[in-house]
Amino acid sequence: MAQAASKPMTKTQLVATLAEEMGSDKKTAAAALDALSAVVSKTVAEGGALTLPGIGKVACRARPERQVRNPQTQEMMTKPADKVVKITIAKALKDSVNA
Repeated sequence: MAQAASKPMTKTQLVATLAEEMGSDKKTAAAALDALSAVVSKTVAEGGALTLPGIGKVACRARPERQVRNPQTQEMMTKPADKVVKITIAKALKDSVNA
């Protein structure tokens, strides 16, 4: 039976939990989280990919120009090429969720 979705963990809660797991203070945990975020953002923005062990792979993928329909007016229009961030979840995380 599915459980009701809980609210996502806030950054403050994540920093507190991370500090506890690291056996460190919140300032160090916040700095580690900010550094990880910066590395992921920089790598993906440059078109690279990054694997977070036990979590998944974050990569940037180019999407070509394509035809899309405006659902309100049914008008067809051309959407320019863009980039999208894709996250592939690691098998270990999938297995831990389904255990």
